[in-house]
Amino acid sequence: MSEKVIPYKDKTSGKKEQVAEMFDNISRRYDFLNHLLSMGIDKRWRKKAISLLREDQPKKILDVATGTADFAIAASKLNPDEIKGIDISEGMLEIGRQKLKKLGQADLIELKYGDSEDIPFEDNTFDAITVAFGVRNFENLEKGLSEIQRVLKKDSKVVIIEFSKPKGFPIKQLYNFYFNNILPFIGKAISKDSSAYTYLPESVNAFPEGKDFEEILLKLEYEVLKTYPLFFGIASIYQARKK
Repeated sequence: MSEKVIPYKDKTSGKKEQVAEMFDNISRRYDFLNHLLSMGIDKRWRKKAISLLREDQPKKILDVATGTADFAIAASKLNPDEIKGIDISEGMLEIGRQKLKKLGQADLIELKYGDSEDIPFEDNTFDAITVAFGVRNFENLEKGLSEIQRVLKKDSKVVIIEFSKPKGFPIKQLYNFYFNNILPFIGKAISKDSSAYTYLPESVNAFPEGKDFEEILLKLEYEVLKTYPLFFGIASIYQARKK
């Protein structure tokens, strides 16, 4: 399934290495492109996802596949004691660190290199875990989700935002045209990486969204709490708890 979708089809390296290379290549333009291509809606999605953790008042938060730390920064609104962010792209992490310095949040939020399938923290460490648009990039989805579960404390939540595919007319048709034609064109022109924004729709199409993703969470013995479709179904927030 999703592990077969890779950014650079002419290379023999694995998905994990290629995803890291891709994000290193586009890191300097990533934030600009992300907000441009989503028309800023992604900021509202993060805010909604973070609101689902407010009642838990988590003190130690981990943001997996943190990229340039947008979700980690959003999580700071929960007033935790500390936030850790991990990613396999040093290029993205460096942009994130620069952002944290400008915002004065470098003491609260620590970014470090870390593989989602081998998370560099002890069992039962975090009160909450967040992932935004990262799980579809895992080389081994179930292994990554199992690692998240391992470092999450019992009865604590993971909140995941990921792209999904709208089903209704005409949003489905408009979305498909935009996602498969306009987005790769703009992405290539600005990022100068011809593969990155072709990989994006391919990886979304291959991802087991909705009920299929919930089934994977259930198989791994998470308690699935609720899934929230966003903006006619072009993305979803998945909320689950470690039993």
